[in-house]
Amino acid sequence: MEHQMAQHTTYWPAERMRTGIQEAAAALAAGGVVAFPTETVYGLGGDARSTETVKRIFAAKGRPSDNPLIVHFARAEDVESVAARVNEIERKLMEAFWPGPLTLVLPAKEGAVSPLVTAGLDTVAVRVPEHEAARELIGLSGCPIAAPSANRSGRPSPTRASHVLEDLDGRIDGVLDGGETGVGLESTVVRVIGREVHVLRPGGVTREQLQAAVGSLAEVAGTPEAEGASGANAAADEAPRSPGVKYAHYAPQGEMVLATGPEERLPAAVQRLADEASARGRKVAIICCTEHVASYKADAVLDCGSRDEPEQAARALYALLRECDARGVDYIVAEGYPEEGIGAALMNRLRKAAGGRESRV
Repeated sequence: MEHQMAQHTTYWPAERMRTGIQEAAAALAAGGVVAFPTETVYGLGGDARSTETVKRIFAAKGRPSDNPLIVHFARAEDVESVAARVNEIERKLMEAFWPGPLTLVLPAKEGAVSPLVTAGLDTVAVRVPEHEAARELIGLSGCPIAAPSANRSGRPSPTRASHVLEDLDGRIDGVLDGGETGVGLESTVVRVIGREVHVLRPGGVTREQLQAAVGSLAEVAGTPEAEGASGANAAADEAPRSPGVKYAHYAPQGEMVLATGPEERLPAAVQRLADEASARGRKVAIICCTEHVASYKADAVLDCGSRDEPEQAARALYALLRECDARGVDYIVAEGYPEEGIGAALMNRLRKAAGGRESRV
């Protein structure tokens, strides 16, 4: 197998899943780089122990090398192969949410993975995905699998195999098609420090769920890294502990603005922003909740799901951002959602996609 830059990307369709998993696992074991489905988004995987393989992941994505990668395992007990220790609070979180969309930042066992995976830090980010095909693939490969999202760096994360091929065809060895992903947003990343669970990146497991799982053992807290549009609070020369906090992420090609405020005032404000952009000659899309679709006029009005069910919007968001690109939209107005539950992760991604451009009404 060519281990520099793939000239041909093998596509394993969903109807060939059994064969595809076996062939993709063999490719991973041989040092290849393969995209595969998880319950969050598609991941771009390779042997976490091999610096050569991890370099290929960074090269395919165009990803900055001080951005750490999450190491995926088939079983929780396998995490001990890369983690120096696991404390009582971390074990409680593993028991509550694995397999599932939670990543834990743990003390790293020296030399267990390539230093590129940890960005040279003394911690390693780990998780066990809920997606059955992902766990089977990882188990068959015999490797701990380092896997960021399977997209070009800065682009919206892929929730379908077709999104992976749009970005990475010819740059990676293969794509295993497992259909559309379930959660649609990346995993929640946490780090336990003392008796506090710090949320480094909000995602598929909510803060409320985390607090319920740890009970009186710990308090769930945010961190400066998790706030802001692009992780601006992380020092310029410091590698972040978590993916998705230091650099611009999830962005469409067009300019985007996020409109936030009381629901009753949103439609008028969103339409005004769209009209102003249209008057400047922009091709405008509005991304909004189902309840407001009929209220809007623009070049494209895209339904992101019910305001009362942010899980729908989480699943739909990245595909809609890519649809805006496909339509040649150069200005997007997106409605904000309530920030409870998974709405916190949804708003985190919307703010990042908008590059911090937020209009509060």
